Amino acid sequence: MSLPIVAPGRGGNSRTLLYPGQGVPYVVVPPVSLAPPLQGTSPVFAGQIYAPQKIKLIDVPEPKLDAPDQIIFQPELGCLCGSDLLYYENDYPEYPSELGHSLHELIGTVLDTNGSKFKVGQRVLCVPVNQRGLYERFAVTETRAIPLVEEPTPPEALMAQPLGTVIYALRKLPNLIDMNVVVVGQGPIGHLFNMAVNNLGAREVIALDKVDGRLATSPKTGATRTINVTQQDAVAMVREITGGKMADLVIEAVGHREQALNLCIDLAKRDGTILYFGVPQARLDDVAWRGAMVKNLKIQTSINPDFAIDFPLAMRWINERRVDVSPIITHRYGVEQIQDAFDLFFGRREGSLKVLIDFPAGRRKA
Repeated sequence: MSLPIVAPGRGGNSRTLLYPGQGVPYVVVPPVSLAPPLQGTSPVFAGQIYAPQKIKLIDVPEPKLDAPDQIIFQPELGCLCGSDLLYYENDYPEYPSELGHSLHELIGTVLDTNGSKFKVGQRVLCVPVNQRGLYERFAVTETRAIPLVEEPTPPEALMAQPLGTVIYALRKLPNLIDMNVVVVGQGPIGHLFNMAVNNLGAREVIALDKVDGRLATSPKTGATRTINVTQQDAVAMVREITGGKMADLVIEAVGHREQALNLCIDLAKRDGTILYFGVPQARLDDVAWRGAMVKNLKIQTSINPDFAIDFPLAMRWINERRVDVSPIITHRYGVEQIQDAFDLFFGRREGSLKVLIDFPAGRRKA
C-alpha cells in the first residue's frame, strides 16, 4: 500500500510523492510519481537535525565545484548506519550535528567534475566527509568515491562501505582459521563481522545480542551459535561451546551507548585478542583493566579504512558472492520519510538492520 508523502520544508514548493509505507521490505519497490526532474534547479534539499532525535529537510543553495579534484555527486540510494545515531541523538559534545547530517553510505551519479578520476554520468559509491551526505546533491573530493563494479548495481553494493570497514579491521589481525570468535552485538556491523570471519575460516562464530530479532538473522550471516545475553550466561555458554578454551578473538560491535568491553574481557581466553570496533564514548568508566592485564590480552582498535584497498575489495566480495549481505537489508524509505526511518532504526524496531533511503534521482532511474 502506498501513502501520499509531502516533502517538508521546501520553501512553499513542496513536491508530493508516492512512496511505500513504513517497514516495507527493501525488495519491494513500487512505482513512484515525481514532479519534473530537479537537476539544475535551485534550491536543493539538505538534512537538518534541529533537536535531539528530530530531523527535517530544508532548502539550501545548489552546490558548486569550489576546490580542485571535486565531483558534484547526486545520491540515488543511501542507508542508515549506527554512527549516524551519534548525530541524530544530538547529545554528544564531540559529535555536534551540522547541515547534511547524517548519511555516509551512498550510491549515485557524478553530475560534474573538475578532476580526472571520474566521468560525468558515472555511477559511484560515495562516502562523504564527516557523514554529511544527506543532500539532494553535494560537492565532494573525488578521493571519497569509488566506481561501481557492474551495472545495474543492486542495493547490496551499498554494503561495500560498512563491509570495507570490517575488512580493514580484520586486516590488522592474524590468521583466523580454526579460531573461536565471539561477535558481541548483532547490529549491521556485527552481522558483517559474522560473514567475514566465517569466510576467513573461523571454527566457531558465536553471536551475542540482547534482541532476539537480531539474533534470528545471525545464522543467515555466518554465526554458528547465538546467545541472548539477557536470557543466558554468555560466559558460561562460550566456555561450554569452546570446551573451556574461551574465545581466541572477541569483537566488540555494540556501539557508543553501552560499554561492553568488560564482557569482552570475560569472554576472551588468556593471550587472546579483543577487536574494539564499536564507536566508544570519549571516556569509558569502570573498565576491568586488571582482568585484561592478567589474561595478557591484546586490544586492537580500528577506524578510517583505506579507500584504495578496503572498499573496492568489499565491493568485489559482494559482486562475486563471497558474502551474501542481503539478510541485513531490512527496510526501505523515501528520503521524505527520513524522520520515520531514523525512528525505526534508533528504536531497533521491526527487526531493522540496514535501512535504505531512496532519493528522487534514484526513483527516476528505476
